[in-house]
Amino acid sequence: MKHFQIVMKTILTDLLFWLFFFSSIAFLIIEWDLLTRIPLSWIVIISMIFTIIFFFAKDSIGRRLFYQQKSIRKKWHKTFWGWLVLISSFLTFIVGYNIVQVDLYKLFTKMKNAGGIASGLFDPNITSYKVTKDNLDSLDKTAINDEVLEKIKKIKYKSFFSKKSYKKYLKKLLGKAEYKKNQKIIIENTSKNHKMLFKALAALAESIFLALLATLFAIPFAFVFSFFAARNLMPKTFLGNSIYIFIRTLATFFRSIEAIVWAIIFSVWVGIGPFAGMLALMIHSVAALTKLYSEQIENIDVGPVEAITATGAKTLQIWNFAVVPQILSPFLAFTIYRWDINVRMSTIVGFVGGGGIGLLLQQQQQMLQWQNVGLVIWLIAIVVWIMDMVSAKIREKLLEA
Repeated sequence: MKHFQIVMKTILTDLLFWLFFFSSIAFLIIEWDLLTRIPLSWIVIISMIFTIIFFFAKDSIGRRLFYQQKSIRKKWHKTFWGWLVLISSFLTFIVGYNIVQVDLYKLFTKMKNAGGIASGLFDPNITSYKVTKDNLDSLDKTAINDEVLEKIKKIKYKSFFSKKSYKKYLKKLLGKAEYKKNQKIIIENTSKNHKMLFKALAALAESIFLALLATLFAIPFAFVFSFFAARNLMPKTFLGNSIYIFIRTLATFFRSIEAIVWAIIFSVWVGIGPFAGMLALMIHSVAALTKLYSEQIENIDVGPVEAITATGAKTLQIWNFAVVPQILSPFLAFTIYRWDINVRMSTIVGFVGGGGIGLLLQQQQQMLQWQNVGLVIWLIAIVVWIMDMVSAKIREKLLEA
């Protein structure tokens, strides 16, 4: 029976390999216009033939994976499977290159298209400038000449998203000589505000807290599920195996669906906003933490478990006194790491209605307000950097405990 299972695994592995191999070749042939189409049945038949040939040749990839190897092993370049791995790896790269449509020419010749975002990154909107009626009245009382004042009146109520852009416009408007002479007094008598900065900071705080709440709400669910998803804690009975497989499968399913997809679902369910983003991150966090927690439980020292079990303790008592003390510090470290991940992911879920800084970034990008985009990107980068440094230090201390 065991030999039959090994044979089936070997044949299935080789068949899947050859299906991928010849499908990749067929894709490239069609992509390069060598043929218009290749019947799928041809690919399947050829794959089956090669599977049988290499199986009986006893040098296939499947045999390499599932059969015990002889004590004297050949070097990979002297085997069929070694060359197959090398060729298939190269083929995979070529297929990926074509599917992704890598175009290095565009990368290096279309750089001017990124001029807007580049200007925003190097000149973010921290302070905006605007000339108001009060500013003009103040300038009228200064020693500035009437000709310059008349030119300044032309930009009344015009907004400038940064000091750099304001100075550049003034220099063009007044001329180099007049600008140099009057720039200080003009800038001093210009209204300044940090509206965009405060708006971005508020959205950033929203992202941090939605990530925090998503993590906190996920902890109790993941904590409980992890005990049922740990192989070493679940009894080897039908019920125990069923619960273990069910929890593991559920965690894998919810983890395999990215948080951005959950954000789309919840933004339709509860409406656009941070609550939808929090729910999306929470669902994904429960699945991810369940996996991390359960794997940590599976690596505990079995000594204390066996000792407490020998006293006749019940399951909950064993978990409480033998398991929890060993996993507490790693669990805290994993939780902090997850919060760090959620802060970064909160930006992405915001793009599909999850609220926070991501939603603001999307809005400013759609309005082509590149200085505002630059400000948001810098704030995200700074917060992520701080979170990364702090969480890494905390995790290091917890794992040392």
